[in-house]
Amino acid sequence: MAITVQNYMRLANYYNQTMAVMSAICVQKGGIAMENYVGRFFAADVLEYIVEYGRRLRVSGATIDADVTRLMDRFADQFERVKSLATPTQKPIYEMTLEEFEKIMNI
Repeated sequence: MAITVQNYMRLANYYNQTMAVMSAICVQKGGIAMENYVGRFFAADVLEYIVEYGRRLRVSGATIDADVTRLMDRFADQFERVKSLATPTQKPIYEMTLEEFEKIMNI
C-alpha cells in the first residue's frame, strides 16, 4: 500500500468506525466502561499503526492539508495516553517484512 493521504484517511475512518462499534458493544454488554473492554488492546494497536503511518507520511514530503495534520496530532495525543496498552513486540509490526509477520502469526 503506497503511503498517501487518501490511505491515511481510510485508516483514520477505519479507526473511528472501530471505536463506534466498540462503544456500541460496551453499551450492549451492560454499559461497561471502555477502559474495561478487552478490545481496547486492539484499538491501541490500530492507533499505533495509524500514528506511525502518519509519521511516515509527513517524512515522505507529501502535501498534507491542515485538517489532516490536526487529525494526525490528535491521534498522536490519543496514542500517548494508551501506548501502554499496545502489544509489545521485539519489532513493531509496521517495521516487519511480510515473511516476519507470517512467521509471528504462524501462517
